[in-house]
Amino acid sequence: MLPIGWAAAGADPPRAAAPKDVTKEEAIRSRRVRRLVESFMRTFRVSRRQRRALLQECGILACMSHDYLERILKARVYDVAIATPLDAAPRLSRRLGNSILFKREDLQPVFSFKIRGAYNKIAHLSDTAAKRGVICASAGNHAQGVALAAKRRGIPATIVMPQTTPQIKVQAVLDHGAEVVLHGDDYDQAYEHAMKVMGERQLAFIHPFDDPDVIAGQGTIGMELLRQCAGEQIDAIFVAVGGGGLIAGVAAYVKYLFPKIKIIGVEPDDADAMYKSMQAGKRVTLDRVGIFADGVAVRRVGEETFRLVREYVDEIILVSTDEICAAMQDIFEENRTIVEPSGALSVAGIKRYVQREQCRDRTFISINCGANVNFDRLRHVAERADIGGQREALISVEIPEAKGSFLRFCETLGRRSITEFNYRYSDTTSAQLFVGLGLSDGRREKEATIKSLKDTGYTVHDMSDNEVAKLHVRYMIGGHARGLDNERLFRFEFPERPGALLKFLNAIGTRWNITLFHYRNHGSDYGRVLVGVQIPPSESTEFDLHVRELKYVYAEETENSAYKMFLGG
Repeated sequence: MLPIGWAAAGADPPRAAAPKDVTKEEAIRSRRVRRLVESFMRTFRVSRRQRRALLQECGILACMSHDYLERILKARVYDVAIATPLDAAPRLSRRLGNSILFKREDLQPVFSFKIRGAYNKIAHLSDTAAKRGVICASAGNHAQGVALAAKRRGIPATIVMPQTTPQIKVQAVLDHGAEVVLHGDDYDQAYEHAMKVMGERQLAFIHPFDDPDVIAGQGTIGMELLRQCAGEQIDAIFVAVGGGGLIAGVAAYVKYLFPKIKIIGVEPDDADAMYKSMQAGKRVTLDRVGIFADGVAVRRVGEETFRLVREYVDEIILVSTDEICAAMQDIFEENRTIVEPSGALSVAGIKRYVQREQCRDRTFISINCGANVNFDRLRHVAERADIGGQREALISVEIPEAKGSFLRFCETLGRRSITEFNYRYSDTTSAQLFVGLGLSDGRREKEATIKSLKDTGYTVHDMSDNEVAKLHVRYMIGGHARGLDNERLFRFEFPERPGALLKFLNAIGTRWNITLFHYRNHGSDYGRVLVGVQIPPSESTEFDLHVRELKYVYAEETENSAYKMFLGG
């Protein structure tokens, strides 16, 4: 008879022979020996490889692995979770020269893998403990997983969430019948309050990652992967890392059966608790964490998860926010699914790994672990995805402050795609332009374009990796132009196609001096440009006639209150 995990997943049991059953006394003895061995190795600074070999020799690794293998095989997750598909990603595979597969945990009932661990933990509670109810602290996926799992078992659930939690996530938890308590401004304050309530009401606390039953529940993903793809064909599995529950469970299972498969964790470079802990050889508490990938924004990893990661995980890769945004776009272009930032971490890690290793014809699996993204987050994602995917470059260029300088600069660029163009008059000698360029050949094309502009005599600075430029300066270029007379402001629209901006500037001509220019390609059918032009009163009628003859849709905004308050001369 198959263990329940395999039977529910419709899978065959593993072919590799498991070691003999370990008695309770043997397990206790092994743990004691392990502590002695680790104490010895810390004292004499034994390398990780030597450490692993020594533990293997003591029979400790086999004991540990078998314990989690059994927990995962017996995990009760399929009452609420589904065995998610493993989908090919042909477009990304062609681009990277490797076979890329997506494990679609974004298709779970709560759009995240978290339901697996939460339900497995709640399913293993005794009837007495379960009847009193469960409690957790979470602002996202774990909260929904606990709420649904408790609902399925028919027990009360209390979810403590920070007061800053978006309403959509609060409502998702309420929809599953849980009680929501809003407390504090961040997770730590919510956690402290949850522990207080737990003690007062004698509730069972469901930890988001540092619990063997939770880890085993997440480990069923590894079980499914080896059922869906032959282990011999897999080169590496990439896993998002927050507290470590997901990667610990997957690694414990996969490494037991196929130790040659690499397990590679991926963290944001501003939320790298596991990476820093691995570097230090002990758990490290971060002073602060970035919250863009809020699903993995953890200041301190779990004790049990850290132990397992040290034993089984090959490395941790760090990626930037821009790389995460680009990975979200890659996933969308493959299957038209919008994952959350943490759900795209593993794809970002694969891309970083392939670039570093320059490898081809390998098979990499990405666990796309969640899709609970706030809609307002998409604005930032769209803005940064092209930079992260090296499909856009941001540069600053200095040109002479003279009639026709804009046109000559655009002629130098030729038919290159201009995605952004910002300028405001400053003085009579030179002008600073903030320019976005669309790229089809990544870094190589960017470097060639910058070299070409410098060879032409322009002073150019690459702003693509300048965080202040990307977050703030690009939106702040402007201000009052003191001492500038006779400026008029216009909005123009023109069909968005390659070369359209150059055609527009050619149409405007070089007779009148452009004093303000703002253009941003937002993917619309029409380009929208805000232009300031210095026009002597004696030439106003002539300019008006010229603009009408251009046949562009336009409107004058010289009397616009926003212009007068923030931009007018």
